[in-house]
Amino acid sequence: MAKDEPDLAFRRVSELELDSVIVDALRGVLPAVAEQTVAAVTAEVPNYAGAFSGRMGETIQSAVQWALGTFLRWVDQSAASDLDTPIGPALEGAYELGRGEARGGRSMDALQAAYRVGARVAWRELSATAVTHGLPATTVAKFAELVFAFIDELSAASVSGHADELATSGRVRQRYLERLGQHIIAAESEEALRASAERAGWQPPTTLTAVLVPAARARSVVTQLSPRTLQLVEDLPGIDADDGMSLLLVPDMDGPSRPALLGAVDGTRAVVGPAREWTKASSSYSRALRGRALASDDVVDTDTRLAELVLGADLEALHDLRRQVLAPLSTLSPNTAERLAETLRSWLLHQGRRNDVAEELFVHAQTVRYRMGQLRELYGDRLEDPRTVLELTVALATNPDNEVRAATDA
Repeated sequence: MAKDEPDLAFRRVSELELDSVIVDALRGVLPAVAEQTVAAVTAEVPNYAGAFSGRMGETIQSAVQWALGTFLRWVDQSAASDLDTPIGPALEGAYELGRGEARGGRSMDALQAAYRVGARVAWRELSATAVTHGLPATTVAKFAELVFAFIDELSAASVSGHADELATSGRVRQRYLERLGQHIIAAESEEALRASAERAGWQPPTTLTAVLVPAARARSVVTQLSPRTLQLVEDLPGIDADDGMSLLLVPDMDGPSRPALLGAVDGTRAVVGPAREWTKASSSYSRALRGRALASDDVVDTDTRLAELVLGADLEALHDLRRQVLAPLSTLSPNTAERLAETLRSWLLHQGRRNDVAEELFVHAQTVRYRMGQLRELYGDRLEDPRTVLELTVALATNPDNEVRAATDA
């Protein structure tokens, strides 16, 4: 709201001596002063050149005349017995004018320039009339002070209205953006998502990438990303509120742009989902959620951990598979079983190249030969069976030492 009390400069109105003749003369020139003020603003402030034409120009001219009339009522000594004569309506009008400028997407620069031009024109015309009708020279300076103080009050009220509108509209838009993000991860229909994006004033990108990042690091990450990045900090499905995680939905960081995204989250222990068409970005969020299970001291790029994600999609099935295919090792001691499982995994991944297996395990090639002989005794011809090879490869793909011990102890 505009200020309820005028600046203390207005309290000095009692020092101004304007008789009724001068006041009546000033009132008489108000229509001309308002017209000249609008003409000057139109000519000198380019932003208003078109805005003040036609009916809008007439409305603005009437508003200027009304504001100046308020000022004259304020300084009219015939009403000076009540120095609390309100100028609130004029200030409220200026406040709403500032809000209107903000809603129109304009800064205060043009409006403040208009106030400066208006003050100059109003003072020039009003002072000329006052002097012509006998205003003493000693009173002219006081009159000028009040004219400019009045304009300053109007300008300050407009600045306040502009700031309040920006704050209000900013909060409203942020709520719309947060709601849009929630709709995206909830996999709502494309029609609903487009309506939500339009309501938020958000230009949809081609793709979105879901990034889970510690809330404490989110602000520093967001500053490196597109201003269209959506950020959610509450009510994230699948994440406990106490986990302190934020979700970023980052526009168009797929393909060659992905390294830049990974660089932005470097060192944050973030989990980065895949890029997806923006209306289907809920799947990127789902992937990022699953990626949290992958232990890492740094960023988890789910695009490079697909095998582990696939293996972890049904952990019970994976445990059952390991127990089945590692059953031949259950007759051995745990340490021996782990060594043979490690050798078998390397042998499968290196497609039987003994020297490569030996190099990976830091053992002699003859050791590899010996261990593989033991495995062939345990598995027999099954090591040549494609189905068994597939199952062993899946079971041992992530080198699960603890799982080998669990499977062989079962």
